[in-house]
Amino acid sequence: MPEWSIGAVSKTAVRKNRGFESLFFLLSAISILSFMQLSELETIIKSGEDSKHQFKENFINASKLAAEIVAFSNGSGGQIFIGVRDNGEINGLNLNDISRLNQLISNVCSQNVRPAINPITENITTPNGLVLVITVPQGISKPYSDQSGIFWTKTGADKRSASSREEILRLVQSSAAIHADETLIPATSEKSIDVLYFSSFFTEQYGSAPSDSGIPFKKLLENINLLKGENLNLAGALLFSKQPQIILPSFIIKAVVFNGTDITETDYSDSRDISGRLEEQFNGALSFLVNNTKTSQGGRSVNSIGVPEIPKIVFEELVVNAIIHRDYFTNAPIRILIFDNRIEIINPGHLPNSLTVENILFGNSNIRNPVIASFAAKILPYRGLGSGILRSIKAYPKIEFKDDRDGNLFVATVWR
Repeated sequence: MPEWSIGAVSKTAVRKNRGFESLFFLLSAISILSFMQLSELETIIKSGEDSKHQFKENFINASKLAAEIVAFSNGSGGQIFIGVRDNGEINGLNLNDISRLNQLISNVCSQNVRPAINPITENITTPNGLVLVITVPQGISKPYSDQSGIFWTKTGADKRSASSREEILRLVQSSAAIHADETLIPATSEKSIDVLYFSSFFTEQYGSAPSDSGIPFKKLLENINLLKGENLNLAGALLFSKQPQIILPSFIIKAVVFNGTDITETDYSDSRDISGRLEEQFNGALSFLVNNTKTSQGGRSVNSIGVPEIPKIVFEELVVNAIIHRDYFTNAPIRILIFDNRIEIINPGHLPNSLTVENILFGNSNIRNPVIASFAAKILPYRGLGSGILRSIKAYPKIEFKDDRDGNLFVATVWR
């Protein structure tokens, strides 16, 4: 059996008494670790480097090792294979190398990575020498940085520094420390609210008008988590302000009908920028999709209502999921692209945290924007039960989903 160790790394954490976080991180690492056999190692190497596996001939520089570990911690975790060249050739390590590297890993993870982390190391014997495998779990205290304060992230098999404010905020969001929809929006106040629209909503939900509550309007908005201090948060602005796109111009839906099957087509038959409050965006997108897809007689009489090629509930579920679960730290619109053979609904932001396409197909969900989601359940056809994707597939099975983590996109493709 291969040798593995939590070694000096975990001992350092215990000596520092970092408490629950260190224990959780350690247990997470152990839970994803399986004792790797030589055949498994060879299979991974043959497949080449990707976002979960990195090959390194050796490490001497602590800063370079820290950057690799930070990138995996800020992503979905992964493994570093030391003793393997970039081309997949195993150069191997000796026992002196292993001893030195374990000490280097211990020092790096406690001193060069912030906050400190606790990976697992495993030694695998090969005909060409030992390969040391470092298993780095996904971090629970994102964002992580190196000793220079650089936040490294994974882009495919490569790493890069996270430089933009929005990207760093996304890392914080993934640890559930902050949510985009709670971000305060400058130049907004309670006066930005569309009072008639909000009053109608409030009266329907609570049985009386806001003015009858006896609570000052500003305090009322604070109590229902739409305003803090002097400013509306993002949820308040997108849900209830008069003209949200004046201050939030990126948060719209761009819809295009192409004549053909490729986005490079220069001819289109319809194009629209769908703006307004989230309810207006939902209704506008739904109308655009219904009006630009076909209906057929379906064997019925000439006086019957046509049968839509794609059930309306499919569009309802996919659009509402896009609006509620999009990454609002990304300044980009939702895109609806209609082609001759398919419809693509492209959402800014990949699936949050460790959620996968396989998870959502079994009804799992993760709420990225809790304030928007809580109000959406009262305004839009959304219940927050994780059943929307399942319902759309049941109504129309020819739907594919792609979680593009490198491009920070989630794409739903409905084949016509």
